[in-house]
Amino acid sequence: MPSRSPRSAAALALQAAELAVAVPQVMAHRMTRMAIAGPSPSPRDRREFTRMVAEKNTAFVASWQAMTAQAVVANQAFAATMLRSMWTSPWRAPTPVAAMTQMQEAALGVFDKGMAPVHRKAVANARRLAKTRLR
Repeated sequence: MPSRSPRSAAALALQAAELAVAVPQVMAHRMTRMAIAGPSPSPRDRREFTRMVAEKNTAFVASWQAMTAQAVVANQAFAATMLRSMWTSPWRAPTPVAAMTQMQEAALGVFDKGMAPVHRKAVANARRLAKTRLR
């Protein structure tokens, strides 16, 4: 399994920070829109509210699928490492530190793959909703 470079770990941190900024912006816009719409939302508001639910479902399904696929890849790599260690001499076998590093990298990879679809949708919504006017 390739090791994670510091640049990609930093990119993951940046992606998390962008998500932490975009989500409250989108929520504030949509909650304000719901409050203004009241009990009888306009057709435009209904489209936005329907879109809100549909895109959440789509983003989270994509996220779970990506995390599952990455977890399978990580488990295969970890199993291959364990099998390889049984066939190598004891002084060339992977150390416990190397195994823990591989597990940590695998966890970060799963997190990265899972966050990508949610990040993509939230940031796009923040940009799109920043351009729209509330009544």
